[in-house]
Amino acid sequence: MSRSSSPQLLYQGPITTSTQLRLSISQERSGPKVLHSVLPAKAPTPASPTAGFSSGKEMTLVGLTLLSPLHLGTSVFRPFAPEMEHVCGRPLGLRFDKKTGDLYIADAYFGLQVVGPNGGLATQLVAEVEGQPLRFTNDMDIDEHQDVIYFTDTSTSFHRRQFMSSILSGDKTGRLMKYDKSSKEVTILLRGLAFANGVALSTDHSFVLVAETTTCKILRLWLHGPNAGNSDIFAELPGFPDNVRRNSKGEFWVALHSKKGLLADWVVSNTWVGKSLLKLPLSFKQLHYLLVGGKPHATAIKLSEKGEILEVLEDSEGKSLRFISEVEEKNGKLWIGSVMMPFIGFYNR
Repeated sequence: MSRSSSPQLLYQGPITTSTQLRLSISQERSGPKVLHSVLPAKAPTPASPTAGFSSGKEMTLVGLTLLSPLHLGTSVFRPFAPEMEHVCGRPLGLRFDKKTGDLYIADAYFGLQVVGPNGGLATQLVAEVEGQPLRFTNDMDIDEHQDVIYFTDTSTSFHRRQFMSSILSGDKTGRLMKYDKSSKEVTILLRGLAFANGVALSTDHSFVLVAETTTCKILRLWLHGPNAGNSDIFAELPGFPDNVRRNSKGEFWVALHSKKGLLADWVVSNTWVGKSLLKLPLSFKQLHYLLVGGKPHATAIKLSEKGEILEVLEDSEGKSLRFISEVEEKNGKLWIGSVMMPFIGFYNR
C-alpha cells in the first residue's frame, strides 16, 4: 500500500512483513476475519483492538470471549479447521454497543450473540428466523438510538464453510434483517441477495449499506426520509466486497476479498457454469483461482456518503497481505483483518 512508514512487528513471530504494512499476531494464531479497534468507555481497555478468530474466539489484548462451551476442548484451537466450525463457531461480525459496553457478535453458526463488557461466554439472541435456523450469519451494525441491530444472513442454503458453493451456484437467498433489542423481534428487510455480507449504517442512520459479494456491489436500503423502504445500488466495485466500516467522517471503507478474475463475470453471470464447475473434481484452491483476478493481494476502497470512490489502497505485491475482510479506521491508522490469513495488520496513513 502506498504512503506507509517503515514496517515493524507488534508481536515477534514467523510472519514476514511487506514494505507497506505492519502486522501482528503470529503464524500459529487463527486468522481474524473481523476486528473492532474502538472500545466504548465501559469496556476494559479503550485502546485495544478486538478480533474474531476462526477458532471461534474473540480476543483483545487483555481479554477473551468464548462463543461455545465446547471451546474448552483442544481440537477447536487448531487454526483453519472448517470441519470444526459448526462446533467452535465462526465470528464474522463484531460491534460494541457504546451505551452499555456489550459486544454483539454475528457468528456464522450460532447466529446473533452478545457478551458483557467483562467478556465470558456469549449469550445467544437469534438462532432462527421464520422457524428456520440461521445457516450463515455474517455481519451487523447497531443503531443505539433505536436499539436495533441490522444484520445479514448470507444464505439459507449454505453454511460458511461452503461459501464457494454459494457463489458459484448463483445462490440468491441472502437476507438483511433487523433485530429489535426491546421486543426481541426480527424483521426481514431485504431478500434475494447474492451473498449478503458486510453491513454499515450512515452517520445520520438514514440508510444502511449491505455488501452483495457475488455481484461485487454495495446496496443501500433507505430507512428514513422520502425513499424509506427503497433500495438501490450504492457502488459497483472491481472485486468481491467483504465487510464495510464507517469512519468518523461518515465515509465507508470497503475491504475487497480479491479483484475479479477474467472468468469471474462469466461464471457468476451464467449459473450453469458455476454449477458445472462444482461437479468437477476441483479443489477449493482451484475454484478460488478461477474467481480471483491476477496475483492475490490486498485492496481497500474508501467511499463517500454518496458512493463515490475517494481512495484506493493496494498492496499489489501481496507478499504478506491478501484476502482482506475488514478495514477499520481509528486515530490515523487502518486496522486490517483477513478471513484467510493469520494476522492483524495496520497501516499508518
